[in-house]
Amino acid sequence: MKKGIFIWLLAAGLASCTGGEKDETAEEEEHDSLSRELLQGVWLDDYTEQPVLKICGDSIYTSGRFDIPLHFRIEGDTLIAGGTERITYYIHQLEKNSFQFYTSIGDLITLHKAETDTIPFGYEAAEPVREVIEKDSVFMFQGKRFRGYAYINPSTKKVIRPGITEEGLIVDKVYFDNVIHICVYQGKQRLYSKDLHKEMFAGTIPDDFLKMSILSDMDFMGVSAKGYHYRATICIPDGMTCYYVDLLIDKDDQIHYTLKQ
Repeated sequence: MKKGIFIWLLAAGLASCTGGEKDETAEEEEHDSLSRELLQGVWLDDYTEQPVLKICGDSIYTSGRFDIPLHFRIEGDTLIAGGTERITYYIHQLEKNSFQFYTSIGDLITLHKAETDTIPFGYEAAEPVREVIEKDSVFMFQGKRFRGYAYINPSTKKVIRPGITEEGLIVDKVYFDNVIHICVYQGKQRLYSKDLHKEMFAGTIPDDFLKMSILSDMDFMGVSAKGYHYRATICIPDGMTCYYVDLLIDKDDQIHYTLKQ
């Protein structure tokens, strides 16, 4: 009889513990759902009155026209958002018309909700610039005149690079890579021509850098006994970091890449 009572008490205890965990989980989910609802709408900077965020559903739109919307979720007092990178933001205060949070570098952002959510705001699909840049240079070699061209053509290939807004939010920004056509002439005779893509520099430039960079520029550097010389510039968009690569096109039309130190 005592054994039966013990088993019944143990089962009752386990059921009680399990029920407590379920209740706690339900409360957390309800809290997170309520926080998500409070966040819906357009949020303005407390000091400048400028739109900073628009939250619609589970997406955050920043003020940058071409910033990709961020998907987010709420876990307790933390907002987790991001695209290629997942970033957590500590929520300092969240009420019906007030939202304060800390950025990843510790700055406190204070916002208030706009009276209307019809303020022009949101992501516009970026489109590549259609302008083609033409460059040419003339060099003399062994008494002969050579003209080298570089045509920088915007492509539709997107490059996604994490950036940061003025408010300290990490966002994905959209850029477009280029395809650069090079050709060398002697008089009216075309001696060489080829389309160059960023991927052709793999093995010369670090892969992590190459992934977030664009083939931004190309210059004809001259002619020698070895062949035709170009210099390529591969850069991080809107950044200060670039790699310079010297190209040698030999007599067999093979390209040799040398990273300029």
